[in-house]
Amino acid sequence: MMNYLSRKHDIRSFSVCPENFTGEKGKAGMATEGTGAACARDLGQGWKVSPSVDVPAGTVFTMADICGMGAIKHFWITYAAPALRDLILRIYWDGSKTPSVEAPLGDFFASATSEYRQLNSLAVCVNPRSGLNCYWEMPYRKGFKMTLENRNDKGARIYYQIDCEEKAVGDDALYFHAQFRRVNPLPYKDVYTIVDGVQGNGQYVGTYLYWGVNNNGWWGEGEIKFYIDGDTDFPTICGTGTEDYFCGSYDFDLGDRYQEYSTPYTGLSKIDAADALYKANRRFNMYRWHIQDPIYFKEDLRVTIQALGWRSGGRYLPLQDDISSVAFWYSDRMDDQYPTLPDRDALEII
Repeated sequence: MMNYLSRKHDIRSFSVCPENFTGEKGKAGMATEGTGAACARDLGQGWKVSPSVDVPAGTVFTMADICGMGAIKHFWITYAAPALRDLILRIYWDGSKTPSVEAPLGDFFASATSEYRQLNSLAVCVNPRSGLNCYWEMPYRKGFKMTLENRNDKGARIYYQIDCEEKAVGDDALYFHAQFRRVNPLPYKDVYTIVDGVQGNGQYVGTYLYWGVNNNGWWGEGEIKFYIDGDTDFPTICGTGTEDYFCGSYDFDLGDRYQEYSTPYTGLSKIDAADALYKANRRFNMYRWHIQDPIYFKEDLRVTIQALGWRSGGRYLPLQDDISSVAFWYSDRMDDQYPTLPDRDALEII
């Protein structure tokens, strides 16, 4: 990819942030009012007058509403806010009334909770102390809108920057999608559905799972399955175990303890311990980006994973765990039907 930097391109770079809400050329840093105005009172215009926005409780803030053709290349966001699941990120492409990206803010960045862990990957990074970074390329032809809903009963201060390219977008460019789900608890002998109802031509590019274990013992024997282009009872792709799908092995166990790891494509980036005061169970934060190995589909796609542990007699135990996910994919459609996002109480991690 670095040879891309040494070639000539017909591209205009711009960014959208509280210092330039429209991304217009030569219009950044002009604010005379904003969250930094009091700090800049002796300096005036151009001196960090509007570095952030305050999103009142129960409101939806439009972070960007851009017309034109191009792509989002990166965006960064940080927050002085309550629980991350009280902030809902949505992105709309080309004037669509329904979002193609809808997820709690932390889950979109593979970090459901606010407890900090460094996350180093090609698709997203989480940097000290709450810097959330996304590097998925997101093409658009007519424009895009990005919003943030604050479901908390307190206001949230948000800092962000959306880095974009104004450029020609080819006919083969696909739309970016991200869909959140949660089941708590998973019914006995049910499989967890990561995504279904995906239509069109495209590729599946990533999975984020936040897994709350409600039993003792190992919990990750379940297989992930990709049902592609008309598969019904049996999938085309079937994994061998949960930790195997996330490119680990043997229970993530190193010296009788779980080992966190964070790599460009996969990671077990956060483990919430159960042995501290008032901790009832263990929760695991896992990501798997199909950047080098996309799952291609021409018509439709469904992805599921089993929740499977062990019981007596060397037998599998179907688990009734608390499982959340975000599925990431590209396709040529924007009309997939997403399930209704759970309300604030149903999203809360307790």
